[in-house]
Amino acid sequence: MGIITLTTDLGHKDFYQAALKGSILSLHPTVRIIDISHDIAPFDLQQAAFILKNSYPYFPKKTVHLIGIDSVYNENTKYLALKYNGYYFIGADNGIFSLIFENQPEEIVELSIIQDLKFLHFPLTDIFAKAACHLAKGGKLAEIGEPVTELVQRRVFEPIVEPDAIQGSVIYIDSFQNVITNIHKELFTKIQKERPFTLFFKRNETINQLSWHYNEVPEGEKLCLFGISNYLEIAINKGNASGLLGLQTDNIVRIEFQNKK
Repeated sequence: MGIITLTTDLGHKDFYQAALKGSILSLHPTVRIIDISHDIAPFDLQQAAFILKNSYPYFPKKTVHLIGIDSVYNENTKYLALKYNGYYFIGADNGIFSLIFENQPEEIVELSIIQDLKFLHFPLTDIFAKAACHLAKGGKLAEIGEPVTELVQRRVFEPIVEPDAIQGSVIYIDSFQNVITNIHKELFTKIQKERPFTLFFKRNETINQLSWHYNEVPEGEKLCLFGISNYLEIAINKGNASGLLGLQTDNIVRIEFQNKK
């Protein structure tokens, strides 16, 4: 049967999403189409990468993940299909793959499917749909493209690490307005070494303990925890952390650890 997931910035208002799904079903009527998200901010590669990176491992191996972010025709941009960790990905080589993957993919091809000129401005319904259906049917990457070894690299802002501190930034605001930073649990644990800490962020707000779940503090109180993504989150129990605390993407957060006496 095959599974194709969709991660795009097409939204829900226009016909674009329906046109993409219709094109896929016309080529592969029995495929299962799963929406990961169509609410990515237009052209926001970092947001799309964060959502896809934290969702694709939950799917069965060989699932095909179609990425429709900043994919409009550009003579300098390649369209790629690749295999990574047993999954297939299709998208424009605009840097998004470097934001999703931690290692080099097992196989990469530049798609050689002939572009139908009437879909030049909307390759999702043409080249991407054809490639996705080919792979969902069990086809090989080598049959739809030529091997390449390099991916466009996009800079990832990593936390600044000091012996007694970590300075990070906000990378994502979820639908509950929880604020997710780029500080990973593994890094936090490595630097903390079981020491007490204080998390500083906008408006001179602080938090000095980790919670295991959102309801660990009274309703309306702020907290921090490591959520399902394993990145440090700032939240308010049943409240709007982003709005009430004034936190937006790219804002700086800082954790300072106390020296043991």
